[in-house]
Amino acid sequence: MELFFWKWVVVFLLSCWFIFPRARSVEGLGGDSKVRGVNLGGWLVVEGWIKPSLFDGIPNGDMLDGTQIQLKSVTLQKYVSAENGGGMGVTADRDTASSWETFRLWRISQSEFQLRTAQGNFLACAGEGCSVDATVNSSSAAETFYIERNNNSRIHIKLTSGVYVQATIGNQLTGDYPGKPGWDDNAATFEMTIVSNNLHGDYQLGNGYGHIEAKKVLEKHRNSFITMEDFNFLYRHGINTLRIPVGWWIAFDPDPPEPFIGGSLEALDNTFLWAQTYKIKCIIDLHAAPGSQNGMEHSASRDGSTDWPTSQDYISQSLDVIDFLASRYASHPALLGIELLNEPSASSVPLDILVPYYKQGYKTVRKYSSTAYVIICQRIGNADPLELYQANIGSHNVVLDLHYYNLFDTFFVNLSSVDNILYLYKTREAQLQALNGANGPLVFIGEWVNEWNVTSGLQEDYQKFGRAQLEVYNAASFGWAYWTLKNDRKHWDFEWNIRNNYLQFGISPKRQIFDGFVLLVSVCGWLCMHHVL
Repeated sequence: MELFFWKWVVVFLLSCWFIFPRARSVEGLGGDSKVRGVNLGGWLVVEGWIKPSLFDGIPNGDMLDGTQIQLKSVTLQKYVSAENGGGMGVTADRDTASSWETFRLWRISQSEFQLRTAQGNFLACAGEGCSVDATVNSSSAAETFYIERNNNSRIHIKLTSGVYVQATIGNQLTGDYPGKPGWDDNAATFEMTIVSNNLHGDYQLGNGYGHIEAKKVLEKHRNSFITMEDFNFLYRHGINTLRIPVGWWIAFDPDPPEPFIGGSLEALDNTFLWAQTYKIKCIIDLHAAPGSQNGMEHSASRDGSTDWPTSQDYISQSLDVIDFLASRYASHPALLGIELLNEPSASSVPLDILVPYYKQGYKTVRKYSSTAYVIICQRIGNADPLELYQANIGSHNVVLDLHYYNLFDTFFVNLSSVDNILYLYKTREAQLQALNGANGPLVFIGEWVNEWNVTSGLQEDYQKFGRAQLEVYNAASFGWAYWTLKNDRKHWDFEWNIRNNYLQFGISPKRQIFDGFVLLVSVCGWLCMHHVL
């Protein structure tokens, strides 16, 4: 009887060996096999939506760098337009407003601005009596205007000489309005519509406050938003890795180019110290590259432009930043890896520019470490992650970072809670299995969140969605990292999710089945040993 039972046990365990294969281990995580991480978003790279109060004290705060405006002459009832989106003259002759009639602000002070067209030209007026045009690609005094605002949407535009711009009967803009205009219907008065004011990054904060006040705001933020106590919380809840976004200006600390503010390097040093204390690993992520790799606030874009791929200087400077970070932290026991670039845009960053950068970045890290993971991020937008598997970035310890959100796409707008969960199992899991089985980098879900477009979701719905994501993303060969530790929006806030039981860490259903069988075998073995069976 006992011999028969133990033969059955051996057969069962061998079956489990094949049914539940061992995970590929991530070097440097000790007894843990994969990354279970959290992002420190909104800390060393500012994102206003994560902590909106950072921008509360900026005067004229709805006119930051990158704000998009449209101007309408109150006398002509026509919109100001840059013909062909720039490169030609400027008129006030459009009945409706679109891209040619939309201008991006470059903020010089709280009342001085430069206006950039859709094609990247600047509105300019050389002096008194001039006609406004949009033919230059660089900014100077001739491209700077004072904007005076009334309590409503009405504005006046004044040249640096003190003369006001007016809309003429011939639909031109000229710098020759006589005297100082009032706020009645006159040729120098325009209605300003703010079309978009969604850029609230490091550039907008530094340039909006000015250096002295911005330094105070950021010093307070960096000292309070993430503290050593947070590491204790993460350690107690099973987090073994942090993904830490940094901006390119960190390499110039403590005096980076304006309007960026020093101090992020000291904060990163503290992070590594705290991480080592709590046996947590660190991934440094170049989140904001010079010139911006995607035009978003988290890449520190000034006005939404994506200039990183258009300048070899920007790319070389990015590699210098990687060199700086690798040389400084390669020997630190808390370093797990370095991510070369966050979320390059598929529409603006060609693969033939990105791949050589990734290859050179890999070599740069390898100058200082033979074991640190080199992480490459998938292009956001319409891009196949397999394109980077075929690129042969490096020989070992290369990781592909995918960002999985059931958001930001019209596809998810009308999905129910059940539909969202089914999508995870049918689409996300299938892609992960295909990438895990491919010959190439390990797979890392570097950003995901327990949030969706389901407006009527109950706590139980969020719990099911979170469990499904954890089960699917646990299959990633490198692991995952939640976005983000703290956030003004509670469902994006990892700490809030854990404390309020919306995100439940636990063993997945598949693992529960396996562990249940193992427990059954153990119990049966004990019973046999004690002659109960």
